[in-house]
Amino acid sequence: MLAAKTLPKPAISPSSFPSLQSLKIPKSKNPNIAFSPSKPTTLTITNSLNQDRIDPATPGQLRVDILSESLPFIQKFRGKTIVVKYGGAAMKSESLQASVVNDLVLLSCVGLRPVLVHGGGPEINLWLKRLNIEVNFHDGLRVTDDKTMEIVSMVLAGKVNKGLVSLIDRAGVKAVGLCGADGRLVTARPAANAAKLGFVGEVARVDPTILWSILNDGHIPVIASVAADETGQQYNINADTVAGELAAALGAEKLILLTDVAGILENRDDPNSLVKQIDIKGVKKMMDEGTIGGGMIPKVNCCVRSLSQGVRTTSIIDGRVPHSLLLEVMTDEGAGTMITG
Repeated sequence: MLAAKTLPKPAISPSSFPSLQSLKIPKSKNPNIAFSPSKPTTLTITNSLNQDRIDPATPGQLRVDILSESLPFIQKFRGKTIVVKYGGAAMKSESLQASVVNDLVLLSCVGLRPVLVHGGGPEINLWLKRLNIEVNFHDGLRVTDDKTMEIVSMVLAGKVNKGLVSLIDRAGVKAVGLCGADGRLVTARPAANAAKLGFVGEVARVDPTILWSILNDGHIPVIASVAADETGQQYNINADTVAGELAAALGAEKLILLTDVAGILENRDDPNSLVKQIDIKGVKKMMDEGTIGGGMIPKVNCCVRSLSQGVRTTSIIDGRVPHSLLLEVMTDEGAGTMITG
C-alpha cells in the first residue's frame, strides 16, 4: 500500500486523474513507484499483480489452472458411476499400473463412483507354466479344464484382485475386492461352445445389490471376472463382458475399456487414423465393411450392448498412455474412441 503524502499544491480534482502520469512529484523510496530520469519528473505506478501475470507461470499456478479447467468435467460426472475394465499393457507395467490406480483414486476423491473390473491373462499363463499345466487356446479363447479353472480362480480372485485392492488402499481410498460369485453379483452359464472350451462362461444374470453399499460408502469395488452358475460351478468369463453387464446393471454414466491399441481406427494399418467419436450405426457399418475386425469386434459388441441397455457413453481407450483415464474423463481430447447411442 502507498503511504499518503501531502502535496505542495491544492488537491487534484477527479477529472485530472487520467493525466496522473504527468503530475510532478518528489522522489519516493517506495519500490512500487518508479520515476523516469527525464525532466520534469513524471510518476509511473506499477501494478505488481500485472507483473506476476507477465512472468512465466509457476508450477503452483499451472496446477491451479489445470484444476480450474477440470471443473466442468468434475461437475458433469460428480456422483455418477463409471465402470472401468482394466487389463492389457496397463496391467503388465508397474508404472502404468500406478497411473491407473492414481487416476481411479483421484476420480473417487472428486466425487465420481468408479468400479474396476479386471482380468489377468498374463498372470494366469505365468502360474500355469510354473505348475506345468498345459495352456491351450481355441479360436482365441482359453480352454479351461478343472485344473486350469482352479488356477484361474486362485490367480484372479486371489493374487491379482487383492494386489489391486492393496494398491488402491495405499493410494488413499478404501477398496473392496470381489469376484462375480460374491453376493451372487454375477451368475454364470456355460458358453455356447463349452464342449470345446470347458469352463468358459457367459453372464446369465447380474445382481448389483452388494455394490450399492460399497459405492455409497465412497469405496471402490474391484471385481475379478470369475463367477459361478446356479450349482456353484465356477467359470472364467471375459472381463470386457463382465464390465459391460455390470455397467448396464448399475446404470453407469460411462463404460471404459482399457486396451493395447489407440482405439477404433479407420485404417487398421494406420495408427494415426483414430476415430475419436462414433455412434452405434457407425460402428456397425465399420464391422460390416470389415474395417473393425479381430479382437476389436468383441469389445465393440460389448460397448454396443451396454449402450442398448442404458449406459450413456462407452469408450475404448489406449491403456498404454499414462493417465489415459483422466484424459478420457477430464478432457475434451479423450484418449481413444467414444461410442454413443
